[in-house]
Amino acid sequence: MSRITQFFRNVRSEMGKVSWPKRKELTTYTITVISTVIFLALFFSVVDYGISALVRWVLAI
Repeated sequence: MSRITQFFRNVRSEMGKVSWPKRKELTTYTITVISTVIFLALFFSVVDYGISALVRWVLAI
């Protein structure tokens, strides 16, 4: 039981050393991540549609 207690004390100590982002940085990072995810989703959707159309065209020949 003392090992678990010591573990959580160490976790608390390490969490105090963490450099947390400021609100402006967090907002910037969040917008960057969401924009990247949306861009990649759209990109892969277009690529998927293109490959599907190509396969349908090849199979129709």
